[in-house]
Amino acid sequence: MITIRPYQPEDAATLWQLFFNTVRQINVRDYTQAQVEAWAEDKSDLTDWIEKMKSNQPFVAKINQHIVGYADLQSDGYINHFFCHHQYQGCGVGKALMLHIHQQAKQRDLTRLHADVSITAKPFFEHVGFIVEEKQNVSLRGQQFTNYRMEKCLAPLCS
Repeated sequence: MITIRPYQPEDAATLWQLFFNTVRQINVRDYTQAQVEAWAEDKSDLTDWIEKMKSNQPFVAKINQHIVGYADLQSDGYINHFFCHHQYQGCGVGKALMLHIHQQAKQRDLTRLHADVSITAKPFFEHVGFIVEEKQNVSLRGQQFTNYRMEKCLAPLCS
């Protein structure tokens, strides 16, 4: 059974490993080795990551006692991070996290969700009702990436 709980500071290192391994082992299917190395850098100092997680306050997905994914929802409906453990792809983790995000959005009276989505994650986001607003080319650490600005309307009349 997948459970979702709030982020705890002691999760930071585990979430870093999950992010790193997912980008390096899953996203490499759609991006070059140089791109995934720029996206998920080798790190020995996690200070910036810890601050990012503290700021994002992600939801953490667990199966038994194992962290298998995480995602966040910002106050404007932006999903900044959405990652499922590389060994738990296709096991319902993403679906459980997205359901939790929708529940949180409803509680917060948000009318839309939006995210900058990788080539790899685009089919999942489309499957749960997001539409592509714009194909983007972004630069990170000297590498150019394609991703997609995607949005999902949650209210009967969105603008």
